[in-house]
Amino acid sequence: MASIETAAVVGAGVIGSAWAARFALHGVDVSVVDPNPETERIIDEVFANARDAWSALDLPPPREGTVTVVDSIADAVGAAGHVQESAPENLDVKRGILEEIDRHAPAGVVVASSTSGIKPSDLQASLVHPERFVVGHPFNPVYLLPLVEVCGGEQTVESAVAAAMETYSSVSMKPLHVRVEIDAFIADRLLEAVWREALWLINDGVATTEEIDDAIRYGFGLRWAQMGLFETYRAAGGEGGFAHFIGQFGPTLALPWSKLTDVPDLSDDLVDTLVTQSDAQSGQYTPRELERIRDRNLVGILKALEANHWAAGQTLAEQRSRLKGTSDRRHDRVQGEDNAL
Repeated sequence: MASIETAAVVGAGVIGSAWAARFALHGVDVSVVDPNPETERIIDEVFANARDAWSALDLPPPREGTVTVVDSIADAVGAAGHVQESAPENLDVKRGILEEIDRHAPAGVVVASSTSGIKPSDLQASLVHPERFVVGHPFNPVYLLPLVEVCGGEQTVESAVAAAMETYSSVSMKPLHVRVEIDAFIADRLLEAVWREALWLINDGVATTEEIDDAIRYGFGLRWAQMGLFETYRAAGGEGGFAHFIGQFGPTLALPWSKLTDVPDLSDDLVDTLVTQSDAQSGQYTPRELERIRDRNLVGILKALEANHWAAGQTLAEQRSRLKGTSDRRHDRVQGEDNAL
């Protein structure tokens, strides 16, 4: 599988800095640009978390690529083999940034956006080279979770989608081709449905943020982590399989169990309730502490899935093999150079 040697990350917040970590930990040299004066500190802290997580996964020590924070988009993308834009989720902001990337990125290089919901056709409309633009929507933390949704727009050529998927595979991700262009793609549409329902449960005084999180993390969230939705329900159908499950539980879809087509008004009172309950639930942890707790839990789940050759564990096994092959080739090359001396 072909791999890139250089990448540019434009925007180094939570997502962009984690992209930089994933690329660099696979030996890719990364140029990063972000107007935030704290960019280098943020990247250092995210990298520390990423290295800890990879160590806990017992992954072969990688030859880390270099990470260079530069002053301009032109400097960042001028020699990039792949460009990953991770600016704030604002159409006008992203368009302006993508237009500048498009002016300076080498011909034929894929330009990808990490947007979680904006259609690629809307983002590529003002580009001079829209044919090379794709959405590459990852999930946080990018250095651990393998899924990336890849979606082209109306003007995107198939070769750009293929190149993006190959690049993401080369850094041990699971690229999912979203074949039909749609707002929020696939995963976030599912998450949005759960999020809306959770907001109603809080708005109506049915549950707190902690109670809702408990319902997920002690129950169906554990099933979803390794079987998703449809395979879980197939297993729930017993010997009758999925047909039996639909026959038994399908009629409940007609009951008024959800408010998926509506959303509560995010009034000051509701926002205050959400913030107060969230503070009571998790306020004792700093953001970095929560990230480390999250990563340790994900590491444990991923290793268990790897041991069972299942779901995201298969991606981890491929990642381990890829990194070991890179390490072995590097060792053989160094040994050959020593023998020549």
